[in-house]
Amino acid sequence: MPDGFSAGDTAFVFICAALVMIMTPGLAFFYGGMVRVKSTLNMLVMSFVSLAIVSVLWVLYGYSLAFGPDAGAGLIGNLDYLGMRGIGLNDLTGTIPVTAFSAFQLMFAIITPALISGAIADRAKFAAWGLFVALWVTIVYFPVAHWVFFFDGGDGGWLGDRNGVIDFAGGTAVHINAGAAGLALCLVLGKRIGFKKDPMRPHSLPLVMLGSGLLWFGWFGFNAGSALAANGVAGMAFLNTQVATAAAVIGWLAYEKIRHGAFTTLGAASGAVAGLVAITPACGSVSPLGAVAIGVIAGAACAAAISLKYRWGFDDSLDVVGVHLVGGVIGSLLIGLFATGHVGQTAQGLFYGGGLGQLGKQAMGVVVVGLYSFVLSWLLGKAIDRTIGFRVSEEVEVAGIDQAEHAESAYDFSAVGASLGRTPSAASATTTAPQKAEVDA
Repeated sequence: MPDGFSAGDTAFVFICAALVMIMTPGLAFFYGGMVRVKSTLNMLVMSFVSLAIVSVLWVLYGYSLAFGPDAGAGLIGNLDYLGMRGIGLNDLTGTIPVTAFSAFQLMFAIITPALISGAIADRAKFAAWGLFVALWVTIVYFPVAHWVFFFDGGDGGWLGDRNGVIDFAGGTAVHINAGAAGLALCLVLGKRIGFKKDPMRPHSLPLVMLGSGLLWFGWFGFNAGSALAANGVAGMAFLNTQVATAAAVIGWLAYEKIRHGAFTTLGAASGAVAGLVAITPACGSVSPLGAVAIGVIAGAACAAAISLKYRWGFDDSLDVVGVHLVGGVIGSLLIGLFATGHVGQTAQGLFYGGGLGQLGKQAMGVVVVGLYSFVLSWLLGKAIDRTIGFRVSEEVEVAGIDQAEHAESAYDFSAVGASLGRTPSAASATTTAPQKAEVDA
């Protein structure tokens, strides 16, 4: 093996890559439980198909655009690594093989478009969604990943390497990027039928809790793995991830109790995700106490932010904007206050004697990535809608997108009646109209 290679670091990164991969099925469960019964399978497979589409594109050209040698001004990588050509088995990124680094970063590219799907739940054509994923990662995610994650001694990506924007594991490149895209798409597709009129409650809170638990578990790979080595920075990122998430659950539940009078299961799960989002960019630059502060702030702020869709009239079905966009903004900006200068980066925030300089850099990253993603996502969504159509028909949306798009249903309710010893007609006769409507919904 070449000089500098570390078997321990390589094994660590492979494990972290696998953890990040399991986050996408975890997200599928999280989103799948939050929708109504008739959209469950569609929501699951919208996340799952990202694993297929993005993996292929990453090998063809995605890795080269994101991490190939800079093609100019830190904006995009060149095409030297098309098809992963030119990468030897013993080529290293730091102390790990380039192939291990590529596999780890692939998992980030997979989950980012999957996050967007929650904003347009219940109403998108599956083929149109697949096309959007392919186009969006190509013209939005791959370039932004280069801006933020590609380091080359000051000649890398223009946000992270050239301008000092700190994003340890994806607050801008993943969460603000996906949140802004989700806002653009829900504006393109419009509101669901019955928005603000009909109840659209989660059909399975156990699925939501399962999904949030898988996300929390996998997020340790997401954040600690971004150190690319089994070292102290990874340890601090791991610890910060845990305590920030825990603090965000408390912050969200406290807001719910004060504002609505109850501690909800959905709130606990959503608070955990909000904390995970917010600590992602900051986990390698703040102390555990700073992580607790970021978690509490993000939990309460994201809980408040999800009501904005009702006030402003945009239908973000599963609160991608309120959790991922707002949480990503909070976590990215708070680096400018809580960065200690003694963890993974030397930059110091305002509370540690660094002045307002880092806060200004963070704000620049937030605005640039948010605007770029929103504008390009809106244009992509409009183009797809004008050509092949992005939204299902009213009849399909009302009847259930699972049957129309996938010819399947998540649950076989006829089996319930059979297990109780009823014939289908008897089961129908003993089910009240409101019960039938609730099942059909």
